Amino acid sequence: MDVTASIVLYNTDASELSKALQSILRNNLDLKLFLIDNSLTNNLNSFEKKDQIIYIHNPSNPGFGASHNIAIEKSISSGSKYHFVVNPDVYFNDDVIQSMIEYAKKDLTIGMMMPQILNLDGSIQNLPKLLPNPFSILLRKLKKPKKAYQKFINKYELRNVSQNRVYDTPVLSGCFTLLNLEAIKQIGMYDDKFFMYFEDWDLSRRMHQHYKTIYFPLVSVYHGYDSGANKSSKLFKIFVKSAITYFNKWGWFFDSEREKINNQAMSQFK
Repeated sequence: MDVTASIVLYNTDASELSKALQSILRNNLDLKLFLIDNSLTNNLNSFEKKDQIIYIHNPSNPGFGASHNIAIEKSISSGSKYHFVVNPDVYFNDDVIQSMIEYAKKDLTIGMMMPQILNLDGSIQNLPKLLPNPFSILLRKLKKPKKAYQKFINKYELRNVSQNRVYDTPVLSGCFTLLNLEAIKQIGMYDDKFFMYFEDWDLSRRMHQHYKTIYFPLVSVYHGYDSGANKSSKLFKIFVKSAITYFNKWGWFFDSEREKINNQAMSQFK
């Protein structure tokens, strides 16, 4: 089994999940998919198919990264070489999985990959990023003053880079990610100190220290971006807690690697 994937569920809409599953399984790949369900009930176990989909009820709900780790551990044990982390609100039409695997197999220094992520209306979500500092997070939330924000966001989210360019960037989003499991064995899985938010940035950064973390916009997926932390006080508190965890781990205003890594990333575009 060369390829595995996992989706973490929490009170997930069944029709939304069905659309994601159809996207992943439509091309008859020899792929095993783990559904890690953190809901209190196991109503979604009807999606389990013994030959290809494995449903795991996980009502203790340890968080996004910790739940994907359950599947990643099983994937490594089964001998899988590549693992896809997928959000349940993602779907796609083209053969995204095979295209990403074929590209990754040509370069074993690639540790992580992310395709182009589109909003449901087809516009691009600007998800590859440079490493943040605390002001990055604050300015991204406030979006003011407008002139300073626009200059900052264009650089921070690499918005001026050609939309079809493949490049190595230190921050990838976890909504749809290909993991090289040999690399994961070396650098470790998701840090379960992050319940939700920033766990993908933390993993990207650790991976980027030893492997390429590639943005691959030659294929794309649709993602129903909800920005929950901007709408829910509960999710906002989780976001703030995760941000504190991230900067406590990597450094707040004094981060010896951050500027060096960001400069290296920007040097690709000169």
